[in-house]
Amino acid sequence: MAKTYTILAENQQIAKKYRGGYPLIQADNFKNWPQQIEEGAVLILADPGQTFIAKGYYGKQNKGDGWVFSQRETEQLDETFFTARWKNALQKRQALFADETTTAFRLFNGEGDHFGGLTVDYYDGYLLFQWYSAGVYTYKEAIIQSWLQFDFVKGIYEKRRFDNTKQEDFVAGEQADFPIMIQENGISYATYLNDGWMTGIFLDQRQVRQRITDAYTNNKRVLNTFSYTGAFSVAAVMGGASATTSVDVAGRSRAKTQEQFEANGIDPTSQTIIVEDVFQYFKYAGRKQLEFDLVVIDPPSFARTKKLTFRVAKDYPNLLKETIAITAEKGHIIASTNYAGYGMTAFKKVVAEAFANTGRSYRIVESYTLPPDFAVDKAFPEGNYLKVLFIALDI
Repeated sequence: MAKTYTILAENQQIAKKYRGGYPLIQADNFKNWPQQIEEGAVLILADPGQTFIAKGYYGKQNKGDGWVFSQRETEQLDETFFTARWKNALQKRQALFADETTTAFRLFNGEGDHFGGLTVDYYDGYLLFQWYSAGVYTYKEAIIQSWLQFDFVKGIYEKRRFDNTKQEDFVAGEQADFPIMIQENGISYATYLNDGWMTGIFLDQRQVRQRITDAYTNNKRVLNTFSYTGAFSVAAVMGGASATTSVDVAGRSRAKTQEQFEANGIDPTSQTIIVEDVFQYFKYAGRKQLEFDLVVIDPPSFARTKKLTFRVAKDYPNLLKETIAITAEKGHIIASTNYAGYGMTAFKKVVAEAFANTGRSYRIVESYTLPPDFAVDKAFPEGNYLKVLFIALDI
């Protein structure tokens, strides 16, 4: 049984914030935060006059110190609670379950579905849990059992984001034969739930890949930077691209990208796959006067290679400038980031900064944030981390 602590808001303004549904518990918002507290402990949130506000649990992670899970004083973290949360989330995703062209999506999105610290993704019958704190992991058994009751669950895998030690990914049910070949908008992708942090595809970019296929690549030359397993490149070829170039510094990106092309009957040798630092490739493209009709830039928030360190907060404007230089007249750039330090307004200012003094005009023609299955709590808009801009040049 988890230990329970009552914590008092520093002032009525903070109390009002939590009464309004703010889900993230941060120790500095409370004046009697326990000096020693166990991961998974239940937290009773109260105002300075000790009037009940909400219940949460302690789970230290990079965002804060825990999550509110209920504004009902009697609610407990047990199978009944979890089952109700999952059923509510599943009801919201019935359209995705009914879509035969898409067999991978997010089933449960942490605080966006009113229980922070855990996400659950669906890969054609197999679930991937991502645990973000040791606190939420203390409830593992009840959570697993409450998911196994659903008939569509074949097996469960996990990734413990709070734990850097070597992990055994398989949890329960039947083990999958990898790769799991999932469908997304009718395109096939090879995915792995047992191979480190990544699975082979970022599910939050589903709408972006569909737009690439539907509207931006027919008979176009496409450059996909920070290409990972080449999912954007596959979407481009399926949309009729005349040529794709995929660039990523990771050695394994070549074989992974080849696999994704082959999954769709595309000869990988008909496309260009380059293992190289993206900034070095930009220099090469400039020397060779290469141009592309569409360039996709979706860098990690932080990356380090032998020659440089990349931080989105500092380096994105320069990355975008170098992208502009190799984008053909009347071409497009898809600029994407999941950096939490940018809101959409700030990201648009980064774009404006990059275009200044280039002599080229632009217009943002489409923008995307997280798709509906990546639910966002309206009281926690910072949970909507994804920003994607479709930029038309030389308008």
